[in-house]
Amino acid sequence: MAQTTPNHTQTVSGWAANDSSGKITPYVFKRRENGADDVTIEILYCGMCHTDIHHVKNDWGITMYPVVPGHEITGIITKVGSNVRKFKTGDKVGVGCLAATCLQCEFCKDSQENYCDEVQFTYNGIFWDGSITYGGYSKMLVADQRYVVRVPDSLPMDAAAPLLCAGITVYCPMKDHNLLEPDSAARKIGVVGLGGLGHVAVKFAKAFGHHVTVISTSPSKEKEAKVRLGADDFLLSTDAKLMQTRKRTLDFIVDTVSAKHSIGPLLELLKVKGTLVIVGAPEKPMELPSFPLIFGKRVVKGGIIGSIKETQEMMEVCGKRNIVCDIEVVQTEQINEALERLAKNDVKYRFVIDIAGK
Repeated sequence: MAQTTPNHTQTVSGWAANDSSGKITPYVFKRRENGADDVTIEILYCGMCHTDIHHVKNDWGITMYPVVPGHEITGIITKVGSNVRKFKTGDKVGVGCLAATCLQCEFCKDSQENYCDEVQFTYNGIFWDGSITYGGYSKMLVADQRYVVRVPDSLPMDAAAPLLCAGITVYCPMKDHNLLEPDSAARKIGVVGLGGLGHVAVKFAKAFGHHVTVISTSPSKEKEAKVRLGADDFLLSTDAKLMQTRKRTLDFIVDTVSAKHSIGPLLELLKVKGTLVIVGAPEKPMELPSFPLIFGKRVVKGGIIGSIKETQEMMEVCGKRNIVCDIEVVQTEQINEALERLAKNDVKYRFVIDIAGK
């Protein structure tokens, strides 16, 4: 049934999953009118994230059907509210995972609203007016200005879209460890997994002069890592002897793999006091062996998307250094096929839907 919340009077065409089969079909629904703090965005492109698969299939048991996925959105502002000062009609903008937060907690007040306990997401969330949020697999979006970022003119709108999730997810842990400073000393960085997140992590690390080792279970990824993305080294994680030869060689590892896997061998690659940051989201718990931690004084951390302030900062960095995602653009009638391929990691490295079809 289409949404009938009061003041939700704008009819929008989109694409939604209606049950756990995950099949996406055309869906017409209502969005709210543009409020004083809102901007209305004509959506041009929307990236496809593994999270979309989990939601359309209700893998996490939290999906509210019908669900309109999509949180890697780029488009053009067509209307601004009376309180909006930093945006105007015609601006190129992006919307990532965040749709609403409490605005009052310590995290919201410190520009870390992504950690707010009441955070609501761009889709499958509950907005301030009680309505269910619908994402970027749609023609138009109304967003509060506080959760919108500007897309630099130098970035193409299609290849910039996945930066709103995949990009910021790997940018923040690298920034937190001072790896993305213009004058930062070269470090040895490992990137586990060469998919949507991993390939952007390689690009960030190389842009700031670091030595990058890609770690993967797929031998075919070696050529991609070295020739296509400029990685310095490649480790086949299933080759135990090879992994042993690289013990205590890396300063920092970002693990982007979304499937359950062993992190013990990864920890052994770290130098003493090295850090492993997990940004993938495996459905099942991973084993955490104690000895690699104890004998190496190593740290295991997690990471999610960044704040809006950090996301805007990342977009500016990408604009200056010409960092974009490697993408495959698909049309709206190809969404189901793309989701099936995405589930098999059959994409280099991010699908982006041409929503506007221009």
